[in-house]
Amino acid sequence: MTQHLLDSVSLPADMLWTDEFNWPTVIRSTEYALTGALIVDAGQRLAGRPITLAGSVDGGWITRATVDALRVLACALPGQVVLTLADGRSFTVVFAAEDALTAEPVVAFSDPGVDTWYVATVKLIEV
Repeated sequence: MTQHLLDSVSLPADMLWTDEFNWPTVIRSTEYALTGALIVDAGQRLAGRPITLAGSVDGGWITRATVDALRVLACALPGQVVLTLADGRSFTVVFAAEDALTAEPVVAFSDPGVDTWYVATVKLIEV
C-alpha cells in the first residue's frame, strides 16, 4: 500500500505518525500510605493512544478536496473509523476533541481551488 487510508479518504504515506512512540502502554501512580510505605499502582492502557498524522513543508501534502473530505468525516457520527497505515497496520480511531484537523495552504491564494495543496495535521485517538 502506498497510502494511508482513513475510512474512505486516502492520505499520502509521507504524512508521518509523529507521536507513535510517545504513549506508554503501562501507567503507574504512586502514593504513600499513612505508615509511610510506598504504594505503586500499575495498569495496562487498553485504549486512548494518540495517532497524529502530519505533513510538512517538505512533503505529505494533501489537496483542499481531501481537507474537505476529512472535515466531513470528522463531523460524522458516531465517529469511529478505521485507519489503515501504508505499512498495513490498522486501528479503529475517532478524531481528537481539540484541533482534530488543521491545514494551511502551501502557497496562499485568495481563492483556492479543490486541487490547491495543503500541509495538514490530523489528530486521532485509538479506541
